[in-house]
Formats: sequence, structure tokens, C-alpha cells
Amino acid sequence: MRTLQDITAQIRAAVGNDAGLGKSLKLNLKEDGVVFIDGGTVTNEDKSADLTLTLSLQNLVAMGAGRLQPAFAIMVGKMQCSDLSLLMALEDPLTALLSHIS
Repeated sequence: MRTLQDITAQIRAAVGNDAGLGKSLKLNLKEDGVVFIDGGTVTNEDKSADLTLTLSLQNLVAMGAGRLQPAFAIMVGKMQCSDLSLLMALEDPLTALLSHIS
């Protein structure tokens, strides 16, 4: 099972100098913790973000592997989103970023 530290390290490596999102993003992984992304900064600080996605660590990994699509995850209750229109606008760069989670 992957840990928050594993996921954070993979996202940090994928982000490099800039996540390419143009907005801040918080991945609220419930009891496993938080990954906060803003530009080239990736931390586990629980900060306010432009977009917050709440989902389990397992569902985040499934999303990264392409086995779970964001829209479907919301429809079936596997993910909550603070701003659906922003999620739709960021879907392509977000999907590319999450594809680095293995």
C-alpha cells in the first residue's frame, strides 16, 4: 500500500518547477492526510486552495493509473470537489499530473 509520503514524493517529482495548473490544489486524502500543490510547491500542509478534491488514497492511485475518471468518481461518490467548473477546466493538466502516481 502506498503512503502519503510516497504519493507526495511522486507528485513533487512530477511538478518540478511548476504544476502547470495555474491554481492551487489540495488533495484531501481523508485519514491519510493532505497533499497541497501551488505552482512548484508540494507539501503536506493543510492550506486553503482554489480547488480541493476529497478522496481516498486508494481512489487517488486508481485515478493516477487511469482506472477511475474524475467525473465518474464524483457521480458515484468516490470523490468530492469544491468547485466542479474549476475541476472541469483543469481536467487535462490534472490528469497528466496524476498519471505520475504509480
